[in-house]
Amino acid sequence: MSSPHASPRPGAPSARRLVPPGLLFALPFLVLFALFMVWPLVQGLWMSLTDTSLSAHAPAFVGLDNFAEALGDAEVWRSLGHTVWFTVLSTVPLVAVALGMALLVHTGLPGQWVWRLAFFAPYLLPVGVVSLLWIWLYQPDLGLLNHLLESAGLGPVSWLSDESVAMWAIVLTTLWWTVGFNFLLYLAALQAIPDHLYEAAAIDGAGAWRRLWSITLPQLSRITGVITVLQILASLKVFDQVYLLTKGGPNNSTRPVIEYMYDVGFTGYRLGYASAVSYLFFALVLIASAAQYAALRRREK
Repeated sequence: MSSPHASPRPGAPSARRLVPPGLLFALPFLVLFALFMVWPLVQGLWMSLTDTSLSAHAPAFVGLDNFAEALGDAEVWRSLGHTVWFTVLSTVPLVAVALGMALLVHTGLPGQWVWRLAFFAPYLLPVGVVSLLWIWLYQPDLGLLNHLLESAGLGPVSWLSDESVAMWAIVLTTLWWTVGFNFLLYLAALQAIPDHLYEAAAIDGAGAWRRLWSITLPQLSRITGVITVLQILASLKVFDQVYLLTKGGPNNSTRPVIEYMYDVGFTGYRLGYASAVSYLFFALVLIASAAQYAALRRREK
């Protein structure tokens, strides 16, 4: 009769071997990921196939009707066009200005910590504070920007109520608010460039501009690609500052597609249709991400 405390047979799998130690460490994250990411995705996909509403009626399965309606909805394409236009307008300055700021700080300006703090501090502000600040700056009568224009002999501008200007005002606010993050990435990449490259170029007689074009910018090509991809994805998801500054106006001329989902789902009570629009937009973002990733891979080869 074997003892109850007998050791397991040699070669028999133990409980510790059956469960990899790494899985135990990752289990809390996996549970939270499934609870707050996977389950909402599945629930949202099911909702897009129904006529779920905030009203009291029970949802009914409608199949792909919501997707068909979204593809034929002119407001979906109009708001998507606003989103793409904002992405085009904001991505270029958010990359170029961040690069210029990083180059200025990296050249050895006096009081570098002050410049770093000044450039990065706006990024730490919540969107509500940023929007309130710029609403005051954009005031037609008392705003600082119009006061500066009048001092220069120019007329006032209706920054947030003119359809031809409102999107540019949102881009300017976004630039001031978020450029600090890209600046920090560029600054870190500049500090990682080996000094011997510049020393060899200086020995060969290369000036500052030649070193910039032949060493600095080529060394920053990879981080520039990463920043561009991140910025495009962030701009495609614009919502907060637009909603707080203009609420999509004037005349829905700045309403992005995410705000259209919000209006349809929570103002129009059509959660099922809003979910279908969101999944169509999600598919477009995935396609854009895959295209950018493929372009980066080709540049690295």
